[in-house]
This record gives sequence, C-alpha cells and structure tokens, in this order.
Amino acid sequence: MAREEAEALTAPVHGPVGYVATPSVQPSATQPSPDRAADRWGITALSAPHYPPTRREALIERHFGEDLADPYRWLEADVRVSPEVAGWVAQQNAASSAYLAQLPGRDALREKIRSLFAFERFSLPRKAGGRYFYTRNSGLQNQAVLYVRDGLNGEGRALLDPNAWTQEAGEGLRTLDAWVPSPGGHLLALTQQRDGSDWRTIRLVDVATGRMLADRLDWANDTAIGWIGDAGFLYARYPEPPAGEAYSAPVFDKTIWFHRVGTPHSADIKVFATPDHRDWNHRVSVSSDGRWAVIISSASTLPRRTVRIIPLARSKLGSGPQDWTPLPIAPEMTDDWKFVEGDGDRLWFITNAGAPHYRLVRVDLARSGRFTVTDVVGEKPDTLDGGRIVGNRLILSYLQRGASYAVVTDLKGRAKRAITVDAIGAASGFGGRPGDPETFYQFSSFNQPPSIFRLDMRTGAATPFAVPQLPFRPDDYVVEQRSFPSRDGTRVPMYLVRKRSLAASATPAPTLLYGYGGFDVALTPGYSAVRMAWLEAGGVFALANIRGGGEFGRAWYDAGRLANKQNSFDDFIAAGEYLVNEGIAAKGGLAIQGGSNGGMLVATVINQRPDLFAAANPDVGVMDMLRFDRFTSGRFWVDDYGSPAREADWRVLRAYSPYHNIRPRAQYPAILVTTADTDDRVVPAHSFKYVAALQAADLGPRPHLLRVEAQAGHGSGKPVDKVIASGADVLAFLAKWTGLSLE
Repeated sequence: MAREEAEALTAPVHGPVGYVATPSVQPSATQPSPDRAADRWGITALSAPHYPPTRREALIERHFGEDLADPYRWLEADVRVSPEVAGWVAQQNAASSAYLAQLPGRDALREKIRSLFAFERFSLPRKAGGRYFYTRNSGLQNQAVLYVRDGLNGEGRALLDPNAWTQEAGEGLRTLDAWVPSPGGHLLALTQQRDGSDWRTIRLVDVATGRMLADRLDWANDTAIGWIGDAGFLYARYPEPPAGEAYSAPVFDKTIWFHRVGTPHSADIKVFATPDHRDWNHRVSVSSDGRWAVIISSASTLPRRTVRIIPLARSKLGSGPQDWTPLPIAPEMTDDWKFVEGDGDRLWFITNAGAPHYRLVRVDLARSGRFTVTDVVGEKPDTLDGGRIVGNRLILSYLQRGASYAVVTDLKGRAKRAITVDAIGAASGFGGRPGDPETFYQFSSFNQPPSIFRLDMRTGAATPFAVPQLPFRPDDYVVEQRSFPSRDGTRVPMYLVRKRSLAASATPAPTLLYGYGGFDVALTPGYSAVRMAWLEAGGVFALANIRGGGEFGRAWYDAGRLANKQNSFDDFIAAGEYLVNEGIAAKGGLAIQGGSNGGMLVATVINQRPDLFAAANPDVGVMDMLRFDRFTSGRFWVDDYGSPAREADWRVLRAYSPYHNIRPRAQYPAILVTTADTDDRVVPAHSFKYVAALQAADLGPRPHLLRVEAQAGHGSGKPVDKVIASGADVLAFLAKWTGLSLE
C-alpha cells in the first residue's frame, strides 16, 4: 500500500467519533441487509439483524485543541449497577443470539468442538513431600479435577472437584485458578476465581482429608503464593474496593502479606508496601530451601522491575517475630529481573540488564548484606525466556522465531544437553527444585494437545507420562513457518496450519488470521479445540508474530509500541495481503481474530483496511485508546500505548483508536464483537462503545454484532461448556462470511 494511502487511512477523523452529522440514531437507516456476495459461495441469505436503539449524549470535550465527542460514555457504567446499561446489553445479546441461531452449520460445529474436547487430559505434575499433585479432565468436565498421588506410581485420588462447588449468593460462578502445595505436601493453597474476574479468593485444603479449611483471604489479584514451610505463606492483595466499583475502579496500594495457617484474615502481617508509589505492582516468591523471600515490583507492563529480598528465619515463624526488612538487590526500575531459584546464599536471576535477549546471573550474598553478581550464561541470539534449577542442573527455556526449546546446563552454565523435538511446537514446564531427581515438561503444537514427559535428571532419559488419545490424526495436518515483508521491508514470521491434502492441492481456502503484537508477549504454538474445528472443516489458520510481541527480544517489542504502534498494524495487514496474494486465503475469504490487545489490533486494521477482510472477531479489545487508563489496571499499559494525558502520546492514540476512527460510508466486513460482563482487565465498556459507534455508522450491508458472555471475564477460568458455545457462535459467524462450509 502506498504511503499516501496509508496516511489517509490513519488520519484523525475530526468531529464526534466520525459521525457527528447525525443528531440522533435511527436504527432502520443503518440496518444491514443480506449480503448478495454470499451467493457466490452457495450460502442462503440470512434475515438481517435489527440493532436496538442506543441513546446518544451531547458530550463534547476539548483535548489538546480538538473537540472530541463521546456520545456513548454512559455505556461505561457497570452492568451490575446501571439498569440502563444492563437493558442495552440484554437487547444487544437478543439481537446477536437471534442472528447467530440462523447460521448454517452452527449446531454441527458445536458438536464438532465438543468431540475435539472429548479426550482425557492432565496438567503437569508438581511434587511436594513425596506427593504428586496434578489436574485431570475426563474430557468434557467444565473444570479439571485436582488429584494427588502418594509417590510417582501411587494410586491417584481426587483431592478437590471444583465442579461440585455450588453457586452461593454473592459468590458468583467459582472456578479453580492456581494451586500450590506446601513444601511438606500436607496443605494446599488454591485461588478461586469469581465469574472470570481477576479478583481471587485464597483457600486452604488439608491434603490428607480433602477438607477445606476455614482460612479465607479475599481481594487477591495477580498474586503468587510463597509457602514458608507448612506454617504459612506470603501473598499479595489490594484493599477491598468501594461498593459497586470492584469491576471498574482503578486499583492501588497492593501489599505483600504473611498469612499463618489457621488464623483469621485480620491477623495477617503486613510485609511490604510502597505508599510512596501506590500504583506499583508487587509479586513475591520464596526460594525452595525457604531461606529467601524475593519481592519483584513493577510500575507498568514494561519489563522494568525492582528486586528486594528478605532473609527468612523459618524456625521463628511459629515461635517468634520475623524481621521483614527487605534488602535491595536491584533498587532502580531500569531493567527486567525474573527470579529463578535460591540455594543457600546464592540466588539465580534472568535479566536483560545489558542483554536485550536476556542472560542468567547469580547473586552471591554475604552476611554483611553486600552481594556480587556473576554471569552464568551470557546473552545469545535467541531470547532466554525462563529457567529452573532441578536436581543439580539448570534448565533454561529459549524462544526461537516464536517457538520454544530447552537447554540443560550444570550450575556453572556449561551445556549438557538440549531438549528438542522434531516438530514445530513449544516445550514448557520443567518444574522442580534443587535435589529433585526428575522434572516434567510438555510439548504441544497447533495440531497436538499437550503430551507430558518425565525427564530423569541423572540419565537425561525422557519417558511419556501422559499422552492424550486424540479424536483426530495430527499427521493429517501440516504446520509451516513462513515469513513475509511488512510495509517497511521488515520480515515478519507467521505460522500456517491446514490439512495436508489442502496444502498439497494448493487450493485457496477460507482463512482465519490471528494476531496480538503487544506487551512483550510471544505467541507460541499451542492446541485449541475451537481452532481445530475450523481446520477440520477445511479452513486455514495463520498466526502472525507481529512487532510489539516478545518473539525476538527487546528491539522487536520496542518496534511495536508507543509511537511505533503503527508497525504492528502494518505487519498484520501485510500478513493478510500475503495470504491472499500467495493463494492461501480465498479471495473474499479472509477473517481476522484477536483478543485483548489483539482485539484492538483487529478493530484498528478494520478501520485502516476494511476492504481486505471478509469477517472479524475483535475479542475483549481495548477500543477507546483515549480513556483506557481510567479503569482497573489500565494505567499499567501506558508504557505500551502511551499516556492520554501527554499530548504527543494522545495524538498517536487519537490517530488509531478504534472507537474514534470508524469510517462512515466505507464497506466494513462482518464483525462479531465479543466480551464478558465481568471482564475487569479490559472493561466491557470498550466493546459496548465501539459496537454502538459501528451500528450508528453507515458501513455497508454486513452485520456488526455484540455478544456478551455472562459470568465470565477476560478469558481465564471459562468453563468448557461456555468455551464450546462461544466458539461455535464465533466460528459459525466467520465461516458464514468467508464461505467455509460447515454442513
């Protein structure tokens, strides 16, 4: 695309969100009609959806010399608090449900997805005190059941079944989130998620009896659990939010606490807080030998963190006071630090200090409080993504072109062996502690659900631990990795997945392109039953590792954030053009999908290139880039997006904000916007306002619908039945508008 065309597409649309000329919404004027182009696919035209009316406010604010309208700000109110918003959501859901119910093959697709979930699967085991803990799902259980074994070859018994949790008044739909056994394996701490929210409640289980203890810790959020022996643990929580604002208000004053088992919440001991930096986030870990607590703090999603450590007098926790005074290791927020493990007076970290692709260092501590930092494994071309000490070996995980592999070294960093597989995929896991004779890891890919292996640390032998019996043949699919040039000539990698027979025939087919491109997050190969249903029906799946992600280290990330954010959009558009030009995607058969930051990506490229895409699913997206920092954790994103309070950043955001750059009279693709009523990470108001703006504009005949999931959040903790239902709705919608036959 020529530079002049791109500049025209991304130029700010002056006036109230681009449709100020219409004084009030007239739903009949913008109702979509059946798309005659669908006839070329042999698809029966559907009854057009009827959009419910949406009230507009005469709200105009002046920002940096520009008058900007926000007629749908009233949709920012919490659906649990505002009857008007709740009513509007109910009407939108009724409209989308009626339309989706007509889609050809939706019921068959739901059953196909269900069949692709119907196999036994396990989580990676964790060992504690001679016991092995893991989850198992028989196939179609809404939540996996937590099991425990006494010894590796012992008989597994169900310790906790979250499917049996009743939905009590005020509790919402509770799901099992994280779980951490105590070092002795006698107790287990778990976090319960409520309606998919980011809020967590910590509970304790007696492993011998399976009994839930009375201990209950509310308002945890983004917390690790660091056991100190079996006496208690460290965790992080926020103060209780004001009534009615739990899912929308910004959060401050996160604090690290110590909870002693068997004591009330009110008796917890405050360990660490930063009242001078109320906006900082804190996470805590405890070394496997119980000697050190490691507190890592951050002010945003940018990989810059401080590190403080606390020497733990474990023997005193049950009989006397503990000195919680922290010692600074990295007091300035200039570099990224990831805690690996501790052994005696030595601590290992992964850091990007002086190493954009990260290196492994060891901190040697002296009794005087002084310390030295020594390189153990220097920076390499591939990005060092994680590490553990298991037995007397280091296991280091690297990212290479979006895929992952692992290397085993001794404690001095001398390589012993690599853990590789002869397929494109991701190897992950490698949990354990110093002295353990084994570790467990899993391998997965787009056509391969996780298979779990046990690695003997003494011999290096890997043996299968849990390999799923699948309802399809992975060898029927081919996974490729290609690259394409972006607008500025940068080569961008992309995964391509399709049936082997389709690849051999070189026949263009309806294609689903997925992307994210933000927050230093690397997209690696992984299995999805919903995605597999698209492939089984004869569709193509493509995943573009665009700039802004973490696939190639800091430079790749920086190239897709702040003033460089347009590179992410250019990369994604170029991916779509490549798929069409290479004859992979059928003409008029390209759909796009992304979630969260990826939802914003999808909505933005629709505004910039509506002609390129037939259908789109922006999921839980950040759509109002001028107000994202006003809700829940949005302020943490300013180092990726910029701050709307700074003029230079505001002008960058104004130029691409999906809500503010909808192009009236352009022919838009079919769009199904998905969100959830309890998403307190990217509040659903983003999607509400964006859909209201879409439906008010004259954007052609294709439908622009909203689907709001009840009792769900940003994505995690969604029960299997909800995943199946939403997956069938979304894929049937995309299939209808790309020509993918589902019958």
